[in-house]
Amino acid sequence: MAPWIAFTLLAALMQTVRTAGQKRMAGSLSPMAATTARYLFGLPFAVAYLLLFASDEPVSATRAALGSIRFIGYAALAGLAQILATYWLIRLLTLRNFAIGTVFSKTEVILTAVLGSIFFAASLPGAGWIAVLVGTAGVLMLAAPSNSLKLEPHSLTLGLLAGLGFALTALWLRAASISLQGSPVEAAAVTLVCTVALQSLVCVVYLAWAERQQLARLARELPLGLFIGVTSVLGSIGWYTAMTYQEAALVRALGQIELIFALLLGRFWFGERLSPREIAGLALVTACVVTLLLL
Repeated sequence: MAPWIAFTLLAALMQTVRTAGQKRMAGSLSPMAATTARYLFGLPFAVAYLLLFASDEPVSATRAALGSIRFIGYAALAGLAQILATYWLIRLLTLRNFAIGTVFSKTEVILTAVLGSIFFAASLPGAGWIAVLVGTAGVLMLAAPSNSLKLEPHSLTLGLLAGLGFALTALWLRAASISLQGSPVEAAAVTLVCTVALQSLVCVVYLAWAERQQLARLARELPLGLFIGVTSVLGSIGWYTAMTYQEAALVRALGQIELIFALLLGRFWFGERLSPREIAGLALVTACVVTLLLL
């Protein structure tokens, strides 16, 4: 199995678990405070991963990265884009009618492919484009609401903004990581630590300035915050490393396997029935995954 595939599977699994915790936390915290938890509680684990597993000389590798203007620029852009995308996605979760917006947030993969080919010279093979398109169709089919809902401009805007934010995050993260020397694992780990440190700083400063009362609430959520932090870092290790090995669009397309995990878990663990639409969507996502595995 290619390394990027293994790391993507790890990322997809951890993202499924982390999202469940973040949804729970979103009920007691503001969207920005819930966003902060992902980075602030995850930072110690990201540093530990770099120091203990990812590099023989982590200090010198980090110093070299911080001396590169190109790396700092891409990492900063990626970090800010991810903060905004996560914030918009969590705001979607707080809306009464968020289903339509969530559908449009799933345009992330196709946006990554299109923006990557136009602005990042990230060309995909023909089979790669087919996989991206088929997978996107399957995800949209799975995410579409089962009943007729009114198209609300606010939900639609938040969904599209989240999708665009995550697409730019993936592209800028890859650009930052491949600009570094060293192995893909080390480069990804250095990028992860630098990005998460920046994100933690930005989020905490914002909360201290605009939502100070949320800091105390965040402290009371320490057990859940640590769970989110660990799963977030494990997922980020997967995403960052996979995107250092492979084009971001293909990584994100394969990452849609998380929907298969969720549906199969619901079917065989909780006894939930799949509708014909869900079965069709699952088949399309599976076809996407199989195509990518055969590339």
